[in-house]
Amino acid sequence: MIEYDSAVRRSPLFSELGELLRYRDLLYLMTLANIKRRYKRSTLGIIWTLLGPLLTMTVLTIAFSNLFRFSLINYPIYLLSGLIFWNLFTQTTQDAMNSMIWGGDLLRRIYIPRTVFPLTAIISGLINLFLNLIPLAIIMLIFKHAFRPALFFIPFAILLVAMFALGIGLILSTMAVFFLDVIYLYQVFISAWFYLTPIIYPRDIFPARYVWYMNLNPLYNLLEIFRAPIYLGLIPGTNTILAATSWALVSLLIGFWVFTKKADEFAYRI
Repeated sequence: MIEYDSAVRRSPLFSELGELLRYRDLLYLMTLANIKRRYKRSTLGIIWTLLGPLLTMTVLTIAFSNLFRFSLINYPIYLLSGLIFWNLFTQTTQDAMNSMIWGGDLLRRIYIPRTVFPLTAIISGLINLFLNLIPLAIIMLIFKHAFRPALFFIPFAILLVAMFALGIGLILSTMAVFFLDVIYLYQVFISAWFYLTPIIYPRDIFPARYVWYMNLNPLYNLLEIFRAPIYLGLIPGTNTILAATSWALVSLLIGFWVFTKKADEFAYRI
């Protein structure tokens, strides 16, 4: 008979990570099912993933191009790169919450690693991101915008954004399990966060004495490391990279800690 000693039990964090490796095939299947479900009833299917950012960019360009024409050259590229970044963050964090709630019935029936649900949302969002880069490349060609070597920095930027989004998604998923209203409150909060982040406007629009607040916004540095190689053709400064990396790591560690600490209660709460 095997004796169980609670004193040598692995921490929930490392235990959950180990279970993710064991259930990697399930993670693949759930990601595939999530993508198929997203486009199942859509006539154009995956084409909407390409058209959506372009349509949004066109509307916002018409609305804001005159306002920012003196400070931003090739505004559509500046705008579209920001929107692609924003869509990755908002889509994955919202999907992480929703998938956790929708998976409640499955959790009550069988055991699976709870982090599979938020992680599925992140992987699906990354697949959509790579599809969204296609219309961005087309717009860059139309405007004869140079494809510079700094673009090789983009995968690292995407990794940091995904880490940050996963951390936030894990925190939000935990909160949503116990307080369903978090899903609706987050929609309001994310709308305000959009306008506090220089997605559609340049940072220079703010007086110099107020620019410092940008560093308090974790999405600002993450946005910069993603957009600078595309729009400016430059690798961001060291301070920006360090700030973005710090936000990503802190978010991921806190997210996993909060999520795994409460994960055993999910099946009874959802």
